[in-house]
Amino acid sequence: MSRRAPGRALAFALALAAGTALAAPSPASADPIPRAPGHRLVDACAGAPVTARPLPGTPPPQHPYLAPNGRSGMHADGWGSAASPWSGPLGAHPRADSERMALLGGECATVTFDRAGRIVTVCGTFTGFLVKPLDPRSLATPAEYELPQRPSTVEAITRLDFSRIFMDTSSGASSHLDNEDRLVLADSRQHIVRLAHRQRADGGREFTVTGDWDLGDQVPHDCATWADPYPDGGCDPVTSVMPDRQGRIWWVTRQGRVGTVGPATGTVRSVRLDGEEIQNSFSVAADGVSIVSDHALYELTATADGTPAVVWRQTYDRGTGTKPGSVNQGSGTTPDIFGDGGRCVAITDTADDRMHVLVYRRGAAVPAGRRLVCVVPVFASGASTTDNSLISWGDSLVVENNYGYENASSLTFGRSVAGGVTRIGVRPDGSGCETVWESGERSPSVVPELSTGNGLIHLYAKDPHSLGVDAWYLTAVDFCTGRTRWKQLVGTGVGYDNNWAPITVGPDGTAYIGVFNGLAAVRDEG
Repeated sequence: MSRRAPGRALAFALALAAGTALAAPSPASADPIPRAPGHRLVDACAGAPVTARPLPGTPPPQHPYLAPNGRSGMHADGWGSAASPWSGPLGAHPRADSERMALLGGECATVTFDRAGRIVTVCGTFTGFLVKPLDPRSLATPAEYELPQRPSTVEAITRLDFSRIFMDTSSGASSHLDNEDRLVLADSRQHIVRLAHRQRADGGREFTVTGDWDLGDQVPHDCATWADPYPDGGCDPVTSVMPDRQGRIWWVTRQGRVGTVGPATGTVRSVRLDGEEIQNSFSVAADGVSIVSDHALYELTATADGTPAVVWRQTYDRGTGTKPGSVNQGSGTTPDIFGDGGRCVAITDTADDRMHVLVYRRGAAVPAGRRLVCVVPVFASGASTTDNSLISWGDSLVVENNYGYENASSLTFGRSVAGGVTRIGVRPDGSGCETVWESGERSPSVVPELSTGNGLIHLYAKDPHSLGVDAWYLTAVDFCTGRTRWKQLVGTGVGYDNNWAPITVGPDGTAYIGVFNGLAAVRDEG
């Protein structure tokens, strides 16, 4: 990924801070994210309401140590399907609301839902990360828990290079809600923390730490802090955590460490994928864990003492450099486990000319020569990459094109990305794959979500605009046909850029989008 000059990055950040400071009085009050000028120059909506058409098929099995499917995290379930079991908005007089979490930043990336329907999320500001329970309707915050400052924020300010923040996937971005409504994440101290929230006697809410596991003996943790912004030692941020089917908590780091923690014993075990980076989350099935590095796709299991062991490894075409729209020179996808019994796993590569969707057979006994099911090129020559999870449902996969998106300043002044969304189908006999449909929608960086309750794929789209208006739309695409059914304006300006955050459909049918300045929500009112 090409990096902006430090001076330009600082100018952007200061301009954004000044603009948002003038637009609203205080981040402490319940304020919507301000819209940038020009929102009256674009359509508020397009298309027409649709009738829900639930999709046939079997959802991924419920993971015993995660909250119910659709409630647990960014990718909806342990298989990473990005398929919600609920019906999201149908375009019947949709209404867009938002909640501003900070003067600068405030993005609430992973949205989870507890048993009572409350949102539990982590919101990243330029002063720190905050764990928040939110009312799903008003988006009001009754409590918060402050996490330690990320090293990338310290580095961005001390080195005048704000790209460090936008490329950092660590410290709570890939948190999950467990089967007891506790949020589990890795903080910037290289600790895995488990947080429960409860109602106090006075009616308010509070967080309590119910688990804290230090990975410091096996993960370098001499990271930049305000007290020591230029440390001498190594720092290896934890990028994601997820339980396996036996209850161990698996974790991965940016510099290729893969490990487990036994919650009951606190025993930590790990291995190192030498010379490889891991920037994505991972997926879990009953028989193993699927992890992708910037060199290869891995299937792993744990030995009796919890040490990760490689079952098989498959390299892919990683190209010759990092593309604009990718965090590093490697696959940007969390592996998708899918198909009958989880027999397949899919990622994308980063080949130079055209990116490919790659599908593999997962079984440990599969001969090496039969591991690969298909290689399908997607999007235009010289303009294809993705840094988001695929959608998987049945034997189908949906991929979006993020080529051209680098950070929240990439698409200002009416710019957009090359765009494109494609559905791939695996043949019933497993002999290969076919392209089912192609859409020209431009969804720059969102983790899209399929609503299996109504048959719509929810994207977060932005088209080029000749007058420089940056308009962001929740966009519904028919899963079966690829046809765009409706669009609803969410907001205008940088504050509404989702900056790699996902769309999450909630139990009440609302679609939530983490955006640069907080959290947005779209729900039907008609």
